[in-house]
Amino acid sequence: MSFTPMVDEQGFAAFPAPAKLNLFLHIVGRRQDGYHLLQSVFQLIDMHDTIWLRLRQDGQIVHHNPLPGVPAELDLTVRAARLLQPKGSDLGVDIRVDKRLPMGGGVGGGSSDAATVLLALNQLWQLQHSRDDLMALGLSLGADVPFFIFGQNAFVEGIGEIMTAIETPQRYYVVLHPQVHVSTPEIFKDPLLTRNSPSIKVGDLEGAATRNDLQACAVRKYPEIAEQLNILKQFGDARMTGSGSCIFVEMPSQAAANTVLCGLLESINGFAVQTLNRHPLYEYAK
Repeated sequence: MSFTPMVDEQGFAAFPAPAKLNLFLHIVGRRQDGYHLLQSVFQLIDMHDTIWLRLRQDGQIVHHNPLPGVPAELDLTVRAARLLQPKGSDLGVDIRVDKRLPMGGGVGGGSSDAATVLLALNQLWQLQHSRDDLMALGLSLGADVPFFIFGQNAFVEGIGEIMTAIETPQRYYVVLHPQVHVSTPEIFKDPLLTRNSPSIKVGDLEGAATRNDLQACAVRKYPEIAEQLNILKQFGDARMTGSGSCIFVEMPSQAAANTVLCGLLESINGFAVQTLNRHPLYEYAK
């Protein structure tokens, strides 16, 4: 069933932009151009930003609450709308964003926001672009944008462009955000980064030994990540998502996740989440 947005009194419609977790991240090689070859499982979770959109008849694209220090024209939501508009629409859009996903946290916040704009405007502007077309557009905005348009949990390979849809069981996690912004290029340039992890086949995922190859480098550079990882490790196999700084641990239930979160210090920023099978806007592209 296609997602039906809530509409507020000003005529803005609300669309979710969900986060993702890298359940593991292995670096299995490096191309001649310097790009790292990776393998990962990208898992959608129900923590999300909310993108509010309202159609305009004058063709203008207006962001009503841009992030502090980020000019509206550089915001990924505005860039996504401007990228899609020449593909068939004379309409414009007003944009508001309710941010919950931490920036620089490794959960795909900005990429997911951009993907939601592309998916939602594909519907609102009645463009009927295919999923593949939207994914190709989204790639120019960021490496993770195509995943959110793909809209399914995926085994990811190459430099992030090869995605195989997989079924994942319902799971619950505590996700913490150490208050640091990790520089992804800095982590990938680290001379101590593991770059030769053995490759895994998608059929061998169950039971495979996994980890995040970027985690050791991030922990060494950012003690805040190490401190909060040690807190979560008392509850299970805690690890970092992406290049960080968010970390997560699986819990047996939503209640258990809530209990752990409530027991943490007030100075620790975190969420109790559960997994999604598909992106809420999956039916907005074919």
